[in-house]
Amino acid sequence: MRVMFTVSSWPTHYASLVPLGWALQAAGHEVRVLCAPSQTDSVAHAGLTPVPVLDGLDVPQWLRLQYYEEARQGIWPYPWLPPHPVTGEDMAALDEFDMAEYRATTGAEQAARAARGFDAALALAREWAPHLVLHDPVSLEGLLAARVLGVPSALCLWGPVGPHEPEHMRVVPDDHSGSFARHGLGAFHLGMIERVVDPCPATLEPKAEAPRLPVRYVPYNGGGHAPDVSLLSAPPGPGARPRILLTWSTALSMISGPRSYALPGLVRALEGVGCELLVTATARDLAALGPVPDSVRVLERAPLRLLAPACDLIVHHGGSGSTLTSLWAGVPQLFLTFASEQAATATRVATAGAARHLPGHQADPATVRAAVTELLQDTSYRRSATALREEMFSRPSPAELVTTLEALAAG
Repeated sequence: MRVMFTVSSWPTHYASLVPLGWALQAAGHEVRVLCAPSQTDSVAHAGLTPVPVLDGLDVPQWLRLQYYEEARQGIWPYPWLPPHPVTGEDMAALDEFDMAEYRATTGAEQAARAARGFDAALALAREWAPHLVLHDPVSLEGLLAARVLGVPSALCLWGPVGPHEPEHMRVVPDDHSGSFARHGLGAFHLGMIERVVDPCPATLEPKAEAPRLPVRYVPYNGGGHAPDVSLLSAPPGPGARPRILLTWSTALSMISGPRSYALPGLVRALEGVGCELLVTATARDLAALGPVPDSVRVLERAPLRLLAPACDLIVHHGGSGSTLTSLWAGVPQLFLTFASEQAATATRVATAGAARHLPGHQADPATVRAAVTELLQDTSYRRSATALREEMFSRPSPAELVTTLEALAAG
């Protein structure tokens, strides 16, 4: 069986697809991953075969445009304005950005680039003739190719926010390039999504109106060296200092603006609760962090899946990879969010009893310390996290899902 993946230009979007790609290859199937040229090395390092032919959607800019529209509609939840959609810098007033001018210039250019990517994906699909197409929510090129060729497809979710959420937090973009209509499919709409591969525990079921293919989440947080063995063991026992892991986004400031760089304040707040604190982030964010207390251990981009099981609490910004990896480990979480999708994810996990959620502007040191103390002392959070882990592990493994996908392609 030949399986074609299409993925967005944002690396963490397709991280949840990697284990399914491995499972398909292990079962003897051919897998090709259509991606932007910027993702060629990342896809190859994950053990999959990249085909760098896609172009178009600038994911950070797309998200910043969503935030700008939230502010215009009066539903932006933070006391500051969102970042400028194009530059990512702070704005003093919404009229610093001209939407009409953007659509006529930058927007038109990106639409033309996206159209070339759609055409390239369809041309490759016609030549390679895949039996099945899998795509992430942002990469609609795969959906278009599958519908034109009449082969089955599935949208593969990366977290607890689905394709049929309220408009301001959509994880599926519009087709501003007009490619669906240009290839005879009519204007794109969400009803075109044929099915959804869902890696979330049933309690956190994302909003999706298409049929679901449940799968067990298997964490892939990129490559990286394992930390020393003391950090791979079980959490500290009774009487020992609790171990807290603070993990921060690879590029949150690029998307949500400079105010979202909360790492220094969080380190100061968490260092004051008498814990063993591990911090993992990118080299750039760690460099901006400056000197840290001796009691804080800094690990540059250590894979979360290696650290999470040995921790008592995980603190992060609400990214789907951090969320699902923490659930996979059965560890309570503290969310500090700066965007609607992250806030929706945090709210759902908190409602399930496995986390606390603080919007970014409310995360002052005293509030953070109080939330951390509650999460560590109230054992119900650990029980709820364990229950969600058990739900997750009751779902079919990627290898078992391959059998379902084989039948889908054959049917």
